[in-house]
Amino acid sequence: MKISVIGAGNVGASTALFLAQQRLGNIVLIDVIEGMPQGKALDMAEAGPVNRYESHLAGSCSFEDMDSSNIVVITAGLPRKPGMTRMDLLTKNAEIVTSVTRHIARLAPQAIIIVVTNPLDVMAYVAWKTSGFPKQRIVGMAGVLDSTRFRYFVAAELNVSVEDTQAMVLGGHGDSMVPLPRYTTVSGVPITQLLPQDKVDKLVDRTRKGGTEIVNLLKTGSAYYAPAASVALIVEAIVTDKERLLPASALLDGEYGLKDVFVGVPVILGQDGVEKIIELDLSPSEKEALHKSAADVSEGINDWKKMVQ
Repeated sequence: MKISVIGAGNVGASTALFLAQQRLGNIVLIDVIEGMPQGKALDMAEAGPVNRYESHLAGSCSFEDMDSSNIVVITAGLPRKPGMTRMDLLTKNAEIVTSVTRHIARLAPQAIIIVVTNPLDVMAYVAWKTSGFPKQRIVGMAGVLDSTRFRYFVAAELNVSVEDTQAMVLGGHGDSMVPLPRYTTVSGVPITQLLPQDKVDKLVDRTRKGGTEIVNLLKTGSAYYAPAASVALIVEAIVTDKERLLPASALLDGEYGLKDVFVGVPVILGQDGVEKIIELDLSPSEKEALHKSAADVSEGINDWKKMVQ
C-alpha cells in the first residue's frame, strides 16, 4: 500500500510518523520546500530501529513521486492563527487544494483522497469537483477529530478511561458543528445519565471550540497531533478494510435531507473509502442544528464557486 502525504508541516509530518508507527504502508512525504520533506522523512526512518517499525519513508519535492498511490492525504495549506476562522483560509487554501488535486488525478487516478486542509468540508468539495473522482473516494477527516476531542473532554470530566468513551459529532468542522450527547457514551451509558445538563453543555461548547482553544494557546499555528492521529485512524480503516463506523465528512445526496454538500456524518469506512452513510434518528433540534451547520458549509462552497467562475 502506497500512501502519499501532501504537506510536510506539523500535521503532515505527524501524520507520516503515525502511519509509519502503525506499519500501514510505504509513505511518501511531499512538500514544495526543498529539503524539508526529505529531512523529516529521513529523521522518522532513523527512529524506526528504536520504535520498531520498518515502514519505508521517503521525502520529495516532486508530485511525480506520488505516482500510483493508493491513498493521498492532503494537509497542505495555511494554518489558522489567532482571530482567524477556518473560513478565512478559504481563498488561498482552495488554490492549493485545487493544484494538488489535479496532480493526484493525473498521477494516482485510483487513489482515495483524505482531506485535512481547512476549511475542511469546503476543501473536500473542492477536491471532489477538481478530481472528478466518485464521491466514495473523497473523505474529510474532521468528524473523527471533533469526536476524539469530545471523548477526551468527557473522560477528563468523569475521570474515566478514554478507552471507555465514545462520541458522535456531526456537521461541518467549525463552530456550528453538532456534538450529540445522546450518542456520546461511557461503556454504553449516555453522558446525559452521568452528568448534569450544565456540565454536558459546557463539554459540547468546548468541543465546538476545541481547535480555537489550541490556536489561541499556540499563537503561531494550529493543532497537529490529534488531527494526525485522526487521519491515521481513517487510513487504518481503509488499508485493513475494517468497515469502521466513524464520523467523517462525506458528500450527501439526500441523506438527512441535504444534497451537494460535504458534512460530517457517520459513515462505514473500508477499502473503497466511504462505503455507506448511516442516517441516525435525530431529534427535531438536532436535525435543525445539522442543517444550520450544513448551510455554513454550503455558503463556503458557493463562495468558492464564485471564485472559479
